Amino acid sequence: MPETTFTIGLPDGSQMDCYSPSSIVLDYFSEGDVLTNSIFLTKAQESLKIASDRVEEKYGFQCTGALNSLKRIQKISSNFKHDDKIVVIKI
Repeated sequence: MPETTFTIGLPDGSQMDCYSPSSIVLDYFSEGDVLTNSIFLTKAQESLKIASDRVEEKYGFQCTGALNSLKRIQKISSNFKHDDKIVVIKI
């Protein structure tokens, strides 16, 4: 499970680094993607849940790094409208 980090650009112009213990996020995001906040959130929830589940299958416990990243994404996402744009800057 290669760890993968990715950087997103938020609607307010700030950036955020996100962590996944698995490269599964590459199946959900690509550099340069421009997604609505709601679509980004859905994809983040799905991919980071899968990543955490993979850690649990291998080691017997959920990945706190992935779960913490998802909590940060959910909190930040709540500050923006559903159709605001999120950009995947780097992955």
